Amino acid sequence: MRVSLRKSFGFESAHWLPTFPEDHKCRRLHGHSFRVDVVVEGDVPEEAGYLVDFGVIKAAIKPIEEALDHRCLNDIEGLENPTSEMLAKWVWDRLAKDLPMLSEIHVHETCTSSCVYRGR
Repeated sequence: MRVSLRKSFGFESAHWLPTFPEDHKCRRLHGHSFRVDVVVEGDVPEEAGYLVDFGVIKAAIKPIEEALDHRCLNDIEGLENPTSEMLAKWVWDRLAKDLPMLSEIHVHETCTSSCVYRGR
């Protein structure tokens, strides 16, 4: 049986987008209530009956959540241009070694705007 598991976390952060045109509203400092979905995928071992303990995913997420929450994302190394696309890749790069079954990072910047990154 093949399954996908999704564990979400949220954080509050400010950012500004330095590559946007000078007169664009996102060029100014502003904040979001971000939500990130971390998705792992694989075949469930019949003898175990589960893919991975959600607690393992939560533990891998914790340092990332702490690094991002209540920060100016532009001040974080690797996020000098903190678009949703770059944030999704940044999160992936930090989780991939601890979650070998990682298949997707889904960054929700607002209720209606999001980005999916699948590590390619």
